[in-house]
Amino acid sequence: MPADQDAPGGQGPGADELRRAAAELFGLQALRPGQLEGMVAAARGQDVLAVMPTGFGKSAIYQVPSALLPGTAVVVSPLIALQRDQVEAINEDLGARRAFAINSQLGARAERESWAAVEGGHAKYVFLAPEQLAREETLERLGRCRIPLFVVDEAHCISAWGHDFRPDYLTLTAAVARLGRPPVVALTATASPHVRAEIIERLGLREPATLIHSFDRPNLYLQVRRHHEDRGKRQAVLDEVEDLHGPGLLYASTRKDTEWYAAELAGRGLRADAYHAGRRTADRTAIHERFQANELDVVVATTAFGMGIDKPDIRFVVHADIPDSLDSYYQEIGRAGRDGAPARAVLHYRSEDLGLQHFFVGHAPDPEDLAQVFTAVQEAGPLPAAALSRITGLSRHRQARALNLLEHSGGILAGPGGYRTLGTAGSAPRLDDAVERALAEAESRHRIDQSRVEMARAYAETDHCRRDFLLNYFGEETSGYCGNCDNCAGSSAAEALELEAAMPAGYAMQTPVRHREWGAGTVMGVLPDRITVLFDSVGYKDLSLKLIGEDRGLLEVGDAPAGP
Repeated sequence: MPADQDAPGGQGPGADELRRAAAELFGLQALRPGQLEGMVAAARGQDVLAVMPTGFGKSAIYQVPSALLPGTAVVVSPLIALQRDQVEAINEDLGARRAFAINSQLGARAERESWAAVEGGHAKYVFLAPEQLAREETLERLGRCRIPLFVVDEAHCISAWGHDFRPDYLTLTAAVARLGRPPVVALTATASPHVRAEIIERLGLREPATLIHSFDRPNLYLQVRRHHEDRGKRQAVLDEVEDLHGPGLLYASTRKDTEWYAAELAGRGLRADAYHAGRRTADRTAIHERFQANELDVVVATTAFGMGIDKPDIRFVVHADIPDSLDSYYQEIGRAGRDGAPARAVLHYRSEDLGLQHFFVGHAPDPEDLAQVFTAVQEAGPLPAAALSRITGLSRHRQARALNLLEHSGGILAGPGGYRTLGTAGSAPRLDDAVERALAEAESRHRIDQSRVEMARAYAETDHCRRDFLLNYFGEETSGYCGNCDNCAGSSAAEALELEAAMPAGYAMQTPVRHREWGAGTVMGVLPDRITVLFDSVGYKDLSLKLIGEDRGLLEVGDAPAGP
C-alpha cells in the first residue's frame, strides 16, 4: 500500500491522520523517506523492520502510531540511559507524562507508580530492558494490558551475525508469543543482509514492511593507517588524536588500553577520560553527560560506549585496534558527523592485532549446558526461561546461549507457554542428537564469525575504494569511487571507470551462486581478479576468478546445485 493512502477497512489511523499527529504531537513537519510508510504499516498491524541510521527518525515509526492507538506500546531498549533519554523526549513532545521506563534504577515507589500507569491504561509507552521480559511477573502484568505494538530497539542484538549480540534478546520471541503476538516493530541503525534475515527469523516477523535506508555517509573521510610494531602504532594514535579537532571518540579493544590512552592524552593537555564496563555506573553516566555537554575533548572507550549516543557534532572516530567485524566498525564510525559536516574515521591497523580478534570470537559451548537445558525442557516443558533457570541453575547468559543453539538447530521450540521439545514423546529428538546438532550449529557460527574478522582485515588491506568495500558488505551497490577515502585520494574518477570496465561479467552484486563445497551464497563484492561471496554455511569468502575459471563446476551462478 502506498504511504499516501489510508489503511483499508478502517484498520487504525491512516496516513493523513498519522502525518497530522507527527506534526502536531512530535513537531515532525516534514517526514523522511520511509517514515510514513513504516507508521502506516505499524498502525494497520503489520510487522516492520526499519534499518535506518541513528538520527534519521526510526523512533517516529512506532511513536506516532502508538500515540493514536489504544493501549500501551512495549518498547524493548537495552540501556537505561537510552531509555531515560527516549522517555524524556516523548513526554516533552506530548506535554504530559505518557512514557515510562521500568528498570533496576527505579525506587520501589517509582516502580509502583509506573506499573500503575501501565496497568491503568494511562501510559502510552513502557520501556523495558530485554532481561525484564524474561521474568514471569513482568509477562503476567503486561499480559493483562492492551499492547498495540511490541517494539524492539537495537534489533541487531538478537542476531548472532550482529555486532552487539546479546543473549537476553533471545527471550523476546517467547515474550511476544506470551503477550498474544502483537505487531512487532524492529529497529536498528546497521544490519547486513544476514543480520536482517536473522532478525526476521528470530523475532518471527510475518511479511514485514522492510524499510532500508542507504548506508552511505558521504561526509565521512575513511582512512586506514598501517603499522608494523605496537609501540609505533600507539604513538601514531596519540599524535593523531592530539592533532584532530574534537569532540571525538577513540576506541580500543581492552579496558587496560582505554585507561592507558586516556592518561597519555590527558598528559598532552586534552580533556580525556576512559569509558568501559568495568567502571562504576555513576562514573559512566558522568562521562556520558560531560561528553554530551562538550566538557570532554575525547572519550577513550571499549565498545561498551556508543549505543544510543546521538551527539551530532562528533568530528572524528579513531580506532586504535581493528574491530571484530565491519558491522561493529560501521556502527562505531557512524557516530561521527551526524550533523552532516565533514568528519574523519581512521583505523590504525597492525596485522598482528587480528590474533586478538580471532581469540575473542566465541568459544564452543559446554555440552553439559546443552544437555542440562534440553533435559529440563523435555521433562518439564513447556517452561518460560525464568522457570527453566530454577531447574538448570545456569546463569542467564549460559542458559540463553544453550536455548538459542537448541532452538536454532531444531531441538526445542519457543511458544506461548514457553520452551518445549518438538514432536511427541515417541518422535521427539533424542538428547544426544539434540546436543550434537546444537554443537554443529555453534561450530558453523564460529566459522562465520572468523570470516567476519577476515572481512575486517580485507577492508584494512584493500587498495580500492574503502566506501565501496563497506557499502558492498551491507549489500549496497556503488560506483567504485567515492573521492573521500585515502585510496580514492590517490586516484581519479576516470581511473575508477577504467576499473569498472575491467569487472567480470556475470557476477553482479547480490547475484545468487552455489559453491561445490560451501553451498548457497550471494555475491557481495566484485573486483577484476576476485569476488567476495557471503555463504550461508561459512560466511564471507574471497574467491579467485582464475581458480573459478580453471575448476569447472566450482561455482555456479544461480540456485541450481553446482557440478555434476
